[in-house]
Amino acid sequence: MRAEEIDEMRLLALFKNVPDEHVDIMLRASFLQRFPAHVELVREGDPPDFLHVVVSGQVEVFSAYRDRETTVAVLEPGQSFIVAAVLLDRVYLKSARALSAARVLMIPAELVRRYFAEDAIFARSLAVELALAYRGVVRELKNQKLRSNLERLANWLIAHQAESGGASRITLPFDKKVLASRLGMAPEILSRSFAALLPYQVRVKGPEIEIGDLAALRTLAKPTSTIDDPTI
Repeated sequence: MRAEEIDEMRLLALFKNVPDEHVDIMLRASFLQRFPAHVELVREGDPPDFLHVVVSGQVEVFSAYRDRETTVAVLEPGQSFIVAAVLLDRVYLKSARALSAARVLMIPAELVRRYFAEDAIFARSLAVELALAYRGVVRELKNQKLRSNLERLANWLIAHQAESGGASRITLPFDKKVLASRLGMAPEILSRSFAALLPYQVRVKGPEIEIGDLAALRTLAKPTSTIDDPTI
């Protein structure tokens, strides 16, 4: 990495309050890579060589079984993957690929394990990453098991609208196939679910979605903080 890139990486939340000496050693052994969309970054079943941190763009974490595939999560800048595999030095249980053009910091796994053992502040940062990932899994498990396809879609639309500033017209951040997989349904089920939202004044045209009656959509979705609010 160039000197200015190292300075940029020092600002990542993962390194907050970590001693400069430890950060420098990790960063000088790391790689900051640019990946085009759809490039596979890690493969399920492989041993972990690096801890990956999304610097820009989006990364899709997914898993496949026979002829089926499911999206586990879509990661945004600042998020790491896959921490548990790196710390335990065990194979990846999931794969990951760039969903859009992305920059990814790759920190050697051996250094991550070294400073996890030696540096309490760095260990706490990784523990927070693991805790947030665990809570995300619990929320997603509840979302999948307690809600219908239509309720999951309605709640996702409400959350994405809020993330987009509350505008009545929003744009999908990825294609509908990824959205369907993210919500745990087949693409044709997603299409039928969008059609079922017409009475709630949700209109879809390509990647553009208009939410005409947010109150009606919330009545259907019944969002709850222990599933839908990642900040609690």
